[in-house]
Formats: sequence, C-alpha cells, structure tokens
Amino acid sequence: MPFRPSSTRAALVTASLTALAVLGLGACDSGSDTGSASAAGPSVLAPGKPGEGNRTLSAEDAQKQRADDDSPNSADVSYARMMIQHHAQALEMTELVPEHAESGKVRKLAERIAAAQGPEITAMRGWLKSHGEQETGGGHDHAAMPGMATAAQLEKLRAAKGKAFDQLFLTLMITHHEGAITMATDVKSQGNNVRIEEMADDVVAQQTSEISRMHGML
Repeated sequence: MPFRPSSTRAALVTASLTALAVLGLGACDSGSDTGSASAAGPSVLAPGKPGEGNRTLSAEDAQKQRADDDSPNSADVSYARMMIQHHAQALEMTELVPEHAESGKVRKLAERIAAAQGPEITAMRGWLKSHGEQETGGGHDHAAMPGMATAAQLEKLRAAKGKAFDQLFLTLMITHHEGAITMATDVKSQGNNVRIEEMADDVVAQQTSEISRMHGML
C-alpha cells in the first residue's frame, strides 16, 4: 500500500507555505516604503522672496518649485548686491596696476579682470532694476564679505611698487577670488533665479581659472 501523508501533516505544510508567502509580500512592501522614503530625501530650507521668511520644503517640493518658478528670493537679491560691491573692490585694485606693477603678466591679468567684472557689475545692476530692487539694502557688512581686502591691506597695496606690488596684488586677488567663489557657490544652493545661477556659474568658472593662473605667477 503506498504511503500517504496524514491530514495533519498536509495542514502543517500548507500553513508553512502560507506564512512564507505573507513574509515575502511584507518584505516587498517594506522595501517599497524604504525606497519611497529615500526618494523623498531630506528637507530643504528655502529662502523666501524679498520681505518674506524662509520656508522648509521637502527635497521633492523644492525641486518642483525651482522648476516651476524662478522668481528671485532673498538669497538672489543679496548675492547681486554683495557681488556688485565685491567686484567694485577688484576694479579698485586693478586700477593701481598700470602705475605700480612691474610684471607684464600682472598687467595683462588685471586687464582681463577689469574687462570681465566691469560688465558683470552692469549686468547685476540691470538685474536688480528689472526686479524692482535697489542696489543698496539688506544691511550687508562690506568687510564681512568673504575675500574682501581690509582698508589697511588696500593702503599697503597703494604704497607698494614693482615686485613688492606684484606679489601683494596677486596674494590679495587670490583671496578675493576665493571669496567670490564662496558667494557664488552659496547662491547656487540657496537662490531660485536662473539668471543669477548663470552669473554665479560664470564667476566660479572664470575665477577658478584665474586663481590657478595667479598661483603660477607667485
């Protein structure tokens, strides 16, 4: 007579298979929830528009907002105002080069800096005006901007001549450029306006290249 499993054993096997199936489905659901949470990402602090407070958004909402609306926020306006002042000091420094520098390379570098940053100041002033913003405002501390030379450093630069001027000019301008890159990097992560982001990209690309060139001239 052939062997047949008892009804009790069959029931146990069926129950085991059912439990495994339920566990499998649970694992799939758990993995799906984890993926969704991961995709959502961390929250993002979004600077408000001028006159408005900051807001906390999910990474997904922040991305959608940026894609749908590029209206300037407070970070964009602050960047334009501060970079106008920052560039203005760079131009002040380059104006000393013709009478104080000895190196022809330093002279050419100063010409390139002035040729780039003068039009950038004009563009940022135009951007502020087009968005109904004043060039001044926000209570920015001139000396607190990254990379800015102090009054004492500028006075020392004005008094220098020849090789001493060249060395000091390059040293101060490297620090100045590094500060501009810091500001541009910050607004790229905090701002909302596409045009400001484009101008920040230009600053990072151009001034990174010039920093490399200046290190080679020291």
